[in-house]
Amino acid sequence: MRRKTKPHPLAFWRSTLPWLLLALLAACALQVRAQPLQPADPDDGLGFRVIAFHDVRANVRQSFEASPDETAVDERTFADTFAWLQYNGYHPVSLQQIVDARAGGKPLPPKPVLLTFDDGYRSAYTKVFPLLKRYNYPALMALVTSWLEVPEGQQVHWGDRPAPRENFLSWSEAAEMARSGLVEFASHSDAMHTGILANPQGNLLPAAATHRYDPKTGRYEDDDAYVRRVEADLRRSREIIERRTGAKVRSMVWPYGAYNSAAVEASKRAGMPITFTLDDGPNTPDVPLARIRRALAAYDNEAPAFDRMLRSPVGGEVRPVNRVMHVDLDYVYDPDPAQQERNLSLLIDRVAAVHPRAVFLQAYADPDGDGVADALYFPNRHLPVRADLFARAAWQLRSRAGVKVYAWMPVTAFRLPASNPLAAHTVAAQDGGVHADRYHRLTPFDPAVRALVGDIYEDLGRHAFFEGLLFHDDAMLSDDEDASPAALATYAKWGLPADVAAIRANPELMARWTAAKTRHLIEFTQELAARTGLWRPVLETARNLYARPVLEPQAEQWFAQNYEASLAAYDYVALMAMPRMEREADAEGWLARLARRAAETPRGLDGTVFELQARDWRTGKPVPDAELARQWTLLQRAGVRHLGYYPDDFLNDQPGLDTVRRAISVRTLLPRALRTPAQPESPPPAAQGGRAP
Repeated sequence: MRRKTKPHPLAFWRSTLPWLLLALLAACALQVRAQPLQPADPDDGLGFRVIAFHDVRANVRQSFEASPDETAVDERTFADTFAWLQYNGYHPVSLQQIVDARAGGKPLPPKPVLLTFDDGYRSAYTKVFPLLKRYNYPALMALVTSWLEVPEGQQVHWGDRPAPRENFLSWSEAAEMARSGLVEFASHSDAMHTGILANPQGNLLPAAATHRYDPKTGRYEDDDAYVRRVEADLRRSREIIERRTGAKVRSMVWPYGAYNSAAVEASKRAGMPITFTLDDGPNTPDVPLARIRRALAAYDNEAPAFDRMLRSPVGGEVRPVNRVMHVDLDYVYDPDPAQQERNLSLLIDRVAAVHPRAVFLQAYADPDGDGVADALYFPNRHLPVRADLFARAAWQLRSRAGVKVYAWMPVTAFRLPASNPLAAHTVAAQDGGVHADRYHRLTPFDPAVRALVGDIYEDLGRHAFFEGLLFHDDAMLSDDEDASPAALATYAKWGLPADVAAIRANPELMARWTAAKTRHLIEFTQELAARTGLWRPVLETARNLYARPVLEPQAEQWFAQNYEASLAAYDYVALMAMPRMEREADAEGWLARLARRAAETPRGLDGTVFELQARDWRTGKPVPDAELARQWTLLQRAGVRHLGYYPDDFLNDQPGLDTVRRAISVRTLLPRALRTPAQPESPPPAAQGGRAP
């Protein structure tokens, strides 16, 4: 979507193909309510759930203000949880039972759950171990070996402050638990439960998933050096645990839940092929033991709330309610590092106050607002870096505001430096020119262009931790595009004339061409997701679609976008439900039509995020809060579950916080056990003033 004062990218169609004005109001008025409880997991003997606990303390709630550790659990609540698991038919299982079941051995019992405990707190011995023995429950405990190697009476470098060594297990206590047969130990790294320098701004990001930045050379750690560092740490941690406890170690628990594919492979080479994440959801049979998902227990979880934690999201047709803030990182950037930090803090505070499920976060720089990437906010091989800012902002939003971050990226709208030989390999119209009211785009039919864009996406995955990709609305081709040489050669391979005019003159050829272009763009985005997945193996995907091809399927030929095909290809379609951009006089009637179209389409309401327009780009003024509130209410009453808006101007409180919170927050929709804690673990310390990453 264009920003600031740019016109609609296909405004030229309006004079020749007027929109239908008839609007049908939604047939039913559904009240806003919580997502229904998901069905229980099937008892297939292979799937299981995992709960991640940390410290167990007395009077957690009373001490929270003085020691705000979201992951500590009150000892009474913890004891109640064990009793609740037993009463409700859950069966705590060992990691060995899971391995055996996956290898074709004895199936897991009904409602299996693996209990894990991170960091090696002394409470694992004083409070957890007695309960494990009383209930005969097995557990997995992950140890940070450098912490446990600190001599008694000294301080452990824990998070951003020292902690007494007495807060953590002694090796003799660990060895006793290992001999019991109830406790298996995993590595939680040797010295990677911390942050390392990640960029020139001096920010720290999780050591296991970050390429270290060297301020002396101005260079980032290369892939080989990164992998060697991670693997050496894992080998050291495993060797220490085995030597100190006499127990074999075969699994790795990623600090902060931050990992990537290279780290998983390093763990496998280090003798720990099983790794644990903080990814959402059940461990269905298709989830590999190399990336086991876990639900994170928080200080405010009551025992019965674990029922929802152990059920949802199950998957299938009903997806989690997705409420989205769509944010320009251009609003955060400032040449003054101190002001940039203040801007980022404002964004994080606002997102935490709203509490959406996700943030669509711009990863490319577009200071002139034309929708084309002039530079990027992460290190890469092909475009200038305006600032290495995306990784910092994404981790802050995840760890401090508790949201999923999607990297919002163009598909073809990159303005390469003039020195790049591919800079001129652009989408061409039938007349050979490039229309001023369309995006500047590289042609997606040129294999060299596809490889270059793939490099950019791979670099994004290499240098940042995020949980989704949003493909920009530049992934479109009109009915006179693309006439570049690479495109014409592709059409010939498809059995079409290598001549756009000849194709357009024949309705049958035109239909084949349109469908093939639509498919080609979808396949290209999937290729880009795969390149990103070389580093980030578990990503949700979403794609911006214009409203016109959704309302009028025949408009596919002017966009190369298809609603049904996109619902099948991505986790979410991010539909630009923006009546002002479309110059619709009857905005509410038009939105009702969109909602009805989604409701009538299989998986439509389940897979579509309706993104409203928060700024009128023709006038440059914000859309009034009252107008947005009416539109959100209309969509919710029409059964729309997934809502968002663009842009969020957090610097000027536009839209107003109260208005946004009422419509976008998932805090009131989800039970307490499903709310993402404000930080997945104690985050790495900050390298400079402001918030820690």
